[in-house]
Amino acid sequence: MIYEYRVYETMPGMLPNLHARFRDHTMAIFERHGIKNIAYWTSEVGDFSDRLIYIVAFEDAGQREKAWAAFRADPEWQKVRSESEANGLIVKRVSNSLLAPTDYSPLQ
Repeated sequence: MIYEYRVYETMPGMLPNLHARFRDHTMAIFERHGIKNIAYWTSEVGDFSDRLIYIVAFEDAGQREKAWAAFRADPEWQKVRSESEANGLIVKRVSNSLLAPTDYSPLQ
Protein backbone atom coordinates (compact mmCIF):
# COMPACT_ATOMS: atom_id res chain seq x y z
CA MET A 1 0.00 0.00 0.00
CA ILE A 2 1.22 3.52 -0.85
CA TYR A 3 0.02 6.48 1.18
CA GLU A 4 0.11 9.95 -0.29
CA TYR A 5 0.28 12.89 2.11
CA ARG A 6 -1.01 16.09 0.51
CA VAL A 7 -1.20 19.67 1.74
CA TYR A 8 -3.32 22.29 -0.02
CA GLU A 9 -2.63 25.90 0.87
CA THR A 10 -5.63 28.02 -0.06
CA MET A 11 -5.97 31.54 -1.30
CA PRO A 12 -6.98 33.99 1.46
CA GLY A 13 -10.46 33.21 2.77
CA MET A 14 -10.97 30.22 0.46
CA LEU A 15 -10.55 27.29 2.86
CA PRO A 16 -14.35 26.95 3.36
CA ASN A 17 -14.73 26.70 -0.43
CA LEU A 18 -12.10 23.97 -0.59
CA HIS A 19 -13.82 22.07 2.24
CA ALA A 20 -17.12 22.26 0.33
CA ARG A 21 -15.50 21.02 -2.87
CA PHE A 22 -13.95 18.01 -1.11
CA ARG A 23 -17.01 17.26 1.03
CA ASP A 24 -19.56 17.59 -1.76
CA HIS A 25 -17.65 16.25 -4.76
CA THR A 26 -13.93 15.41 -4.69
CA MET A 27 -13.98 12.58 -2.17
CA ALA A 28 -16.61 10.65 -4.13
CA ILE A 29 -14.79 11.23 -7.42
CA PHE A 30 -11.55 10.02 -5.79
CA GLU A 31 -13.21 6.78 -4.69
CA ARG A 32 -14.71 6.22 -8.13
CA HIS A 33 -11.19 6.27 -9.59
CA GLY A 34 -9.62 4.04 -6.94
CA ILE A 35 -8.16 6.80 -4.77
CA LYS A 36 -8.89 5.65 -1.22
CA ASN A 37 -9.72 8.45 1.24
CA ILE A 38 -7.86 7.84 4.51
CA ALA A 39 -8.21 11.08 6.52
CA TYR A 40 -8.54 14.86 6.24
CA TRP A 41 -7.35 17.49 8.71
CA THR A 42 -6.96 21.19 9.37
CA SER A 43 -4.61 22.53 11.99
CA GLU A 44 -5.94 23.93 15.24
CA VAL A 45 -2.54 24.77 16.77
CA GLY A 46 0.99 25.11 15.41
CA ASP A 47 0.46 25.32 11.65
CA PHE A 48 -1.10 27.70 9.17
CA SER A 49 -4.89 28.01 9.33
CA ASP A 50 -5.35 28.12 5.54
CA ARG A 51 -4.37 24.52 4.83
CA LEU A 52 -6.16 21.27 4.15
CA ILE A 53 -4.00 18.26 4.98
CA TYR A 54 -5.04 14.80 3.85
CA ILE A 55 -3.88 11.28 3.12
CA VAL A 56 -5.09 9.03 0.32
CA ALA A 57 -3.96 5.48 -0.46
CA PHE A 58 -3.18 3.35 -3.49
CA GLU A 59 -2.38 -0.33 -4.02
CA ASP A 60 0.92 0.43 -5.77
CA ALA A 61 2.70 3.03 -7.91
CA GLY A 62 1.06 1.88 -11.13
CA GLN A 63 -2.43 2.07 -9.65
CA ARG A 64 -1.63 5.54 -8.25
CA GLU A 65 -0.53 6.82 -11.65
CA LYS A 66 -3.64 5.47 -13.40
CA ALA A 67 -5.98 6.73 -10.67
CA TRP A 68 -4.65 10.31 -10.76
CA ALA A 69 -4.75 10.35 -14.57
CA ALA A 70 -8.35 9.14 -14.59
CA PHE A 71 -9.31 11.65 -11.89
CA ARG A 72 -7.78 14.60 -13.76
CA ALA A 73 -9.55 13.54 -16.98
CA ASP A 74 -12.94 13.00 -15.30
CA PRO A 75 -15.55 15.35 -16.84
CA GLU A 76 -17.40 15.69 -13.52
CA TRP A 77 -14.17 16.75 -11.77
CA GLN A 78 -13.37 19.24 -14.52
CA LYS A 79 -16.86 20.74 -14.20
CA VAL A 80 -16.72 20.86 -10.38
CA ARG A 81 -13.30 22.48 -10.42
CA SER A 82 -14.33 25.04 -13.02
CA GLU A 83 -17.54 25.93 -11.18
CA SER A 84 -15.81 26.16 -7.80
CA GLU A 85 -13.21 28.53 -9.24
CA ALA A 86 -15.69 30.79 -11.02
CA ASN A 87 -14.81 33.63 -8.61
CA GLY A 88 -11.08 32.90 -8.58
CA LEU A 89 -8.61 30.22 -7.65
CA ILE A 90 -9.16 28.32 -4.41
CA VAL A 91 -5.80 26.58 -4.07
CA LYS A 92 -2.59 28.58 -3.97
CA ARG A 93 -0.09 25.75 -3.57
CA VAL A 94 -0.05 21.94 -3.33
CA SER A 95 2.66 19.78 -1.84
CA ASN A 96 2.71 16.02 -1.59
CA SER A 97 4.84 13.17 -0.32
CA LEU A 98 4.57 9.44 -0.88
CA LEU A 99 4.76 7.52 2.38
CA ALA A 100 5.52 3.86 2.99
CA PRO A 101 4.60 2.31 6.35
CA THR A 102 7.33 0.82 8.47
CA ASP A 103 7.17 -2.87 9.30
CA TYR A 104 5.90 -2.00 12.80
CA SER A 105 3.26 0.53 11.75
CA PRO A 106 -0.30 -0.30 12.85
CA LEU A 107 -1.47 1.21 9.55
CA GLN A 108 -0.28 -0.96 6.71
